[in-house]
Amino acid sequence: MKTLMSRFGLPALACAIGLATFDAQAAERWNMTVENPDGNSITEVAKEFARNVAAATDNELQIRVHSNSVLFKRPEVKRAVQTGQVQAGDVLMSVLGNEDPIFEADSVPFLARSYPEARKLWQASRPLIEARLEKQGIRLLYAMPWSPQSIYTQKPVNGMADFKGMKFRAYNPATSRMVELMGAVPTVINVAEVPQAFSTGMINAMLTSPTTGVDTQAWDFAKHYYDVQAFIPKNMVIVNARAFGRLPEAAQKAVLDAAAKAEEQGWQAAEAETGELVKKLADNGMQIHAEAPADIEAALADIGRTMTDEWLRKAGEDGQKVVGAFQN
Repeated sequence: MKTLMSRFGLPALACAIGLATFDAQAAERWNMTVENPDGNSITEVAKEFARNVAAATDNELQIRVHSNSVLFKRPEVKRAVQTGQVQAGDVLMSVLGNEDPIFEADSVPFLARSYPEARKLWQASRPLIEARLEKQGIRLLYAMPWSPQSIYTQKPVNGMADFKGMKFRAYNPATSRMVELMGAVPTVINVAEVPQAFSTGMINAMLTSPTTGVDTQAWDFAKHYYDVQAFIPKNMVIVNARAFGRLPEAAQKAVLDAAAKAEEQGWQAAEAETGELVKKLADNGMQIHAEAPADIEAALADIGRTMTDEWLRKAGEDGQKVVGAFQN
């Protein structure tokens, strides 16, 4: 630098400093809002996705993952990504059901109850979901499943009559409808608010995954877990299409490759950990019921058929395409 200044003077020095500053700032930095806390498998897969992108681009694209909804709450995420308030985010797909029923395909109760069935349903619905997001300036990167949705209660249930009037946590239109058909009262509660909602009497039961049960330490406020495996919902990771389009071609490929890896890792992780999570609930004192009483199982099957018919009427021709591809 001394030689440069002596040969060309202060203007050259200023130019050199300016170029160095430009190079330091050349790396693209994205923020990614993530709903769940650190330690949650969906959050950990998102962090691994960000690390893989950074490694593949030699840190030219760095994605900072903000966990536990500190940037945006679940209902705000899609709009925040769409408007560029944040470049990327993960969101429960079915929470968009009021916007378009196709987003609820994975939350139709008792349509797909195993991971192979859920993956087949995802393959059938993904093209339609991608097309809808693209029209809104959003690109889908990957989706990862939760563990199957089952029932947590404070008191044991022996028949459907026990659900009547019960204050039941719901988290999207599909679960609200299912709870209504069960005779209970749906109350929308975010994950972070679940323990307080139980302790204050806002809810006394919930339909959710073993993942959320462990995350919220459900054994502190619920005593019974009925492993009905109603459905397997997914969180999807989306990115602002303009932000993605501004990346160099090599960086775009790195993002897509990391997304494909994250999706595969996410499905494997969810399936592998489900049994461990249910065991952790048991180890902490919850009573685990392999299935609900026969009366409840039969009634839930009827609810599943009712809700499938209702969803097909709402989703129209596209819904028929999804279910047809899934069943075939």
